[in-house]
Amino acid sequence: MRRRRTNPLLLLVVVLGAAVMFFPFLWTVITSVSPGAGLSATPSLPENPSMAAYAELFENTPFARVIANSVGLAVAQTLLQLLTSSLAAYAFSRLQFPGRGVVFAIYLATMMVPIQVLIVPLFVQMRDLGLVDTYLGVLLPGIASAFGVFLLRQAMNQVPRELDEAATLDGAGHFRIFSTIVLPLVGPTLATLTVFSFMSSWNSFLWPLIILRSEELKTLPLALAGLQGQYTTQWDVMMAGSVVSIIPMLAIYVFAQKYVIQGVASSGIK
Repeated sequence: MRRRRTNPLLLLVVVLGAAVMFFPFLWTVITSVSPGAGLSATPSLPENPSMAAYAELFENTPFARVIANSVGLAVAQTLLQLLTSSLAAYAFSRLQFPGRGVVFAIYLATMMVPIQVLIVPLFVQMRDLGLVDTYLGVLLPGIASAFGVFLLRQAMNQVPRELDEAATLDGAGHFRIFSTIVLPLVGPTLATLTVFSFMSSWNSFLWPLIILRSEELKTLPLALAGLQGQYTTQWDVMMAGSVVSIIPMLAIYVFAQKYVIQGVASSGIK
């Protein structure tokens, strides 16, 4: 069996690209353990590395509560998006009803509307419902995801319909077909949507900034923005907060990486 020869030029390009993408993370970690480091004076290697910035981060700010807020909101939004997106995707993939294609096209068209356009009407709606400065006010606009519906519908379309017919002959209804046949077969795509949904909620800044008022309800992006002063900024403390915010996303992606690749491949997205 002949071995494929590695192109040295291609390998060099890949290594350089990886180094360029990895450098910001390395710089962030180095700055976080370099006391008094600034943007232009960060050494390549810290002379006296210290975890004092991390200690100060948790001692002087309610960062543990902030992390709990972000984790709770991200988990809740992810679970709700998985539920609503999978149910809607099953309806668009398996159920026949008048105007299905038109409704799906209109639903996808909402992906082209930027969140900035919806900020004012969403805020007015949350205010009328009495949900300003509440967790529910943060969650409601993100319960449904047009991208999630599209992703799961594409994956469900790849599931053979003969399985549905066989289950129907055995007396199974739509809910049983959905829960015991279709969902297990689109597991990698569900994992992909889980990563995307969690990442979207975890990094969300604009909507929580608009809807939240109380310090104890702040999420990680808001808390990190608050670490930057008007005249001076403790960059080691700020970078320590950035490292803390990166770790959960990095862990989730490393754990779900193979499922993400399978899910994107099976859904036909390029």
